[in-house]
Amino acid sequence: MEKYKEIERSIIKKYRKEIWSRFVKAVKEYELIKDGDKVMVCISGGKDSFLLAKCIEELKKHGETKFDAEYVCMNPGYSPKNLDMIKENAKILNVDLQIFNSNIFEVVDSGVFKKSPCYFCARMRRGHLYSKAKELGCNKIALGHHFDDVIETTLLSMFYGSEIKTMMPKLKSDNYEGLELIRPLFLVREEAVLAWKRSNDLTFLNCACKFTEACTGVKSQSEFSLNTTIGDIADTSKRAEVKNLIKAMKVINPYVDSNIFKSTENVNIDTLVAYKKNGEYHSFLDEYDEKG
Repeated sequence: MEKYKEIERSIIKKYRKEIWSRFVKAVKEYELIKDGDKVMVCISGGKDSFLLAKCIEELKKHGETKFDAEYVCMNPGYSPKNLDMIKENAKILNVDLQIFNSNIFEVVDSGVFKKSPCYFCARMRRGHLYSKAKELGCNKIALGHHFDDVIETTLLSMFYGSEIKTMMPKLKSDNYEGLELIRPLFLVREEAVLAWKRSNDLTFLNCACKFTEACTGVKSQSEFSLNTTIGDIADTSKRAEVKNLIKAMKVINPYVDSNIFKSTENVNIDTLVAYKKNGEYHSFLDEYDEKG
């Protein structure tokens, strides 16, 4: 059996419970892919996006939903070595990958954006991705964010953003009409992705950022970027801090990650001092006196 077929088989057999079932559940529960959709699957070169590509392929081949998919990698200025690794992995996994070039690294390195390179890199990536999706006639863009990204983002927004804000399973674009961003690995845990990678003896990019020397594969805080961005900058990053905190807390309470995730679905508005809805601020005082 060819290696890519073994890899595909491992997703629906060996890791059926940990990966495939959770992937399918997210697609159905959050209505991520529907009949007639054309999905642009974004591949950064990391483990998550390549797993996403294989899951989308399997769903297209064996699922009941009839849709089309394009597998795309944007090259923002990767080194030849990193670009070759992406191409080689696409070949190993039998992914029909389209690579298109941009000059994002060059622009960010020009000096204008050096004070906030991660922020501007993420914004430029987003624009290029949405433009490419439009060019290909796609109405949805699939990114490889997983369960751990969701809970880490939730805590990051509280600790460093002073707000309660989570990563959504799908999101409509404000600037590109008719385009929607989806995250089909929303319920898949990172430990399952790592186990799948090791089991199939696969090696992926951890970080392809041109501007960092020490990279650990920790994800950027920008939810609109590809899975690997300039924000992937070593263990001192804010996301790494949160990741390590959750890991430490799980020693005391093994369900802490699940509880964080579930808390975003069990928000009791009656106990909030204030909240925002569609950009409008609401205070508990608005209706307080009416309750008697």
